[in-house]
Amino acid sequence: QVQLVESGGGSVQAGGSLRLACAVSGYTRRNCVGWFRQASGKEREGVASILSDGDSTFYADSVKGRFTISRDNAKNSVYLQMNTLKPEDTGMYYCAAAYGVYCSSLDNRDFDYWGQGTQVIVSS
Repeated sequence: QVQLVESGGGSVQAGGSLRLACAVSGYTRRNCVGWFRQASGKEREGVASILSDGDSTFYADSVKGRFTISRDNAKNSVYLQMNTLKPEDTGMYYCAAAYGVYCSSLDNRDFDYWGQGTQVIVSS
């Protein structure tokens, strides 16, 4: 079976950094992994995504210049480096997989394998 497991969440002060990891196991038959987040009382939103070759990445405008998505295929892992964190970055962060053609959408409806989430709290 396919599993995606997130790690690396925690609580940090505004301006700090966190690095999230998504470990993928099983044969997903998907060429895209993305990160999504959901704050309390808000809709889930796409944050960043990456294709299997690591050369194509996509970001939400709200995180461009602060977050970097990358992958290490040898470790079957996808990472999200989050710098200059803001309180509005607070939420549950999920990684998810999709067909490559949908990667740029950052739309949760296009992603059909999901991890359990890891919590990020940014305090002011």
